[in-house]
Amino acid sequence: MFAEGTRRVVEAYLGEHGLDALAEDVVYTVMGSGRVARGRAEVAALLDHFYHQAFQATARGRSLVVGETQAVFEGDFEGRHVGEFAGIPATMKSVSVPLCVVYDIAGDRISAARIYFEMDALREQLGR
Repeated sequence: MFAEGTRRVVEAYLGEHGLDALAEDVVYTVMGSGRVARGRAEVAALLDHFYHQAFQATARGRSLVVGETQAVFEGDFEGRHVGEFAGIPATMKSVSVPLCVVYDIAGDRISAARIYFEMDALREQLGR
């Protein structure tokens, strides 16, 4: 796939976190914790918990670097802590945490993602 195709797949996904952009056997890995979600349903549950249950949040992009079979998203996870996360009860505090995700593309789908998230920055913002 050419870089333009990779950009199209990743931008469509980032616009809606749409499951259609994910391969059936997609694998998401949270690098700091080693947590792995396999398949569309597990990835959807992981993202739902992170963006809607533990936080009411969005990912605000700063940059997107695209190659033929990979893309790297850099941005900030921004929102409010509304539910338990990593053993921390809801604080209702606003957070803005650096986020980087490396996407692997196979064909016209995302086959894997490695998520780099600044947990120390999050804990500091939550007062932990």
